[in-house]
Amino acid sequence: MAVFGTGATTSSYDEMENTDVLIAWGSNTQECHPIIYNHIRRGMKNNGTKMVVIDPRRIDQTKQAEKWLPVRVGTDIALANSMAYVIIEEGLYNKDFVNRATNYFNEYKACVQQYPPELAEKITGVPSEDIREVARMYAKADKAIINWTLGITEHHNGTENVFALINLALLTGHIGKYGSGLNPLRGQNNVQGGGDMGALPNRLTGGWNYDDPKARKLFEQVWGVPVPEKAGKHQTAMLHAMEQKEIRGLYVIGENPVQSDADGHHIQQLFKDLDFLVVQDILMTKTAQMADVVLPAAGWGESDGTVTNSERRIQRLRPAIDPPGEARQDHFIVQDIANRMGANWNYASAEEIWEEVRRVAPNFAGITYSRLDNEGGIQWPCPNESHPGTQLLHERLWEEFVAKKVPFHPTHHQPPAEEPDDDYPFQLTTGRRLSFYNTGVQTQDYKKIKDAEEFLEICEADAMKLNLADGDYAKVSSRRGSVTTKVKISKKLYEGLLFMTFHFPDQVNTNLLTINATDPLAGTAEFKACAVKVEKV
Repeated sequence: MAVFGTGATTSSYDEMENTDVLIAWGSNTQECHPIIYNHIRRGMKNNGTKMVVIDPRRIDQTKQAEKWLPVRVGTDIALANSMAYVIIEEGLYNKDFVNRATNYFNEYKACVQQYPPELAEKITGVPSEDIREVARMYAKADKAIINWTLGITEHHNGTENVFALINLALLTGHIGKYGSGLNPLRGQNNVQGGGDMGALPNRLTGGWNYDDPKARKLFEQVWGVPVPEKAGKHQTAMLHAMEQKEIRGLYVIGENPVQSDADGHHIQQLFKDLDFLVVQDILMTKTAQMADVVLPAAGWGESDGTVTNSERRIQRLRPAIDPPGEARQDHFIVQDIANRMGANWNYASAEEIWEEVRRVAPNFAGITYSRLDNEGGIQWPCPNESHPGTQLLHERLWEEFVAKKVPFHPTHHQPPAEEPDDDYPFQLTTGRRLSFYNTGVQTQDYKKIKDAEEFLEICEADAMKLNLADGDYAKVSSRRGSVTTKVKISKKLYEGLLFMTFHFPDQVNTNLLTINATDPLAGTAEFKACAVKVEKV
């Protein structure tokens, strides 16, 4: 059903407390996933887990790391391939697992042989001996985990970045057994659940591929209507269709694309040009302010249903209070709109909707509300009501005969879509900070939180060249726009690299700078790399 390794974490949280080596690759886990980081912290404290941090910035997490690899932005594939080069060259790969459970090893070997550590050092900035050390550490470990987040995926080749990490796990056999796995950590409370429910253009509820004949037959039986023949568009493709005037109306639920999407000026114009815009949200975002109709929705503490966290654990969500004013739970709003369009939906509760989900999604078939109430959360897959849930995925790969082998996906280094040059000599990368959330709609008014404002992080050497001091203001410009922001001199960055967040777009809209180069497979924009220049104000 689901694509191997890309749709969900293969491990559970407690495995992060019981592994030998944990690589946090492009993941500022301590600030962006503090609950998960508590598990990692316990692993280091209680079980001697060695954490490796692979990140361009010297984030606070590096202080507790066994090793920090300061990889240049956009060079992760070269680093992963070079680690594979070492593992194969030194005979450290799991030959039995590779022969029994995988395909295309020879093609992968030929690919990574082009990335010896000495060459990778020139591409990535990571010393060749450090590459060798971490490769050996990962390959020789009895149990090892790779976690990643937006530092891997928010690139024009983000899907290929993920393939590069999956390849390492297949090479070493660090998949499908307790304490070893691949984990794309989810950045918001129900990202996993949204994907599981079919909020992807090429998927149906439960992870079915859109064109699976068995799935289409099942859904048409349950829904009583044909499944559309044509798959939908992901968000980037929708924006392109808006630009081409193919999409003239838009219904936005719980999203603030006017401030969260790359190349902000362009996005604002696309939304202005729409014939009709509906926004359903809990607060009056900048996107909602542009809408023809705003539908007030209930917040998480006012809603009934389920959420699914990063370890595939489905949990009950119960309303603590009633929604204020005219606000209503999302599913009731959507149902009313569907019925006014001619449907005949009669769901009286979130549980009734979930019961339909169980009928169409084998992964969730055994999970009932009564079980969730009694057991406190169940991890999918859970195919029947006597099944306890699945702690880790892909154990089948360790069976004596693997019926369906997993392919290596050889992939090569590609630089960022826009690199620094004489006119725009710096590379800007973006990310999050601990106390703030996305476009700041829910958090930017905090009064007692440290650093409740935007600033440009810059290293001391670059600041001196520009005659900038802490607290000065600077104009940051890309080929798409300019912003003015306060300066903060930081020891976290190498020369030529700058860092900003997108938490305070009302003060400083960082996404006026970012580039809309996108991953053609996933549609994710390259928020992690764009060329800019800096001028003192």
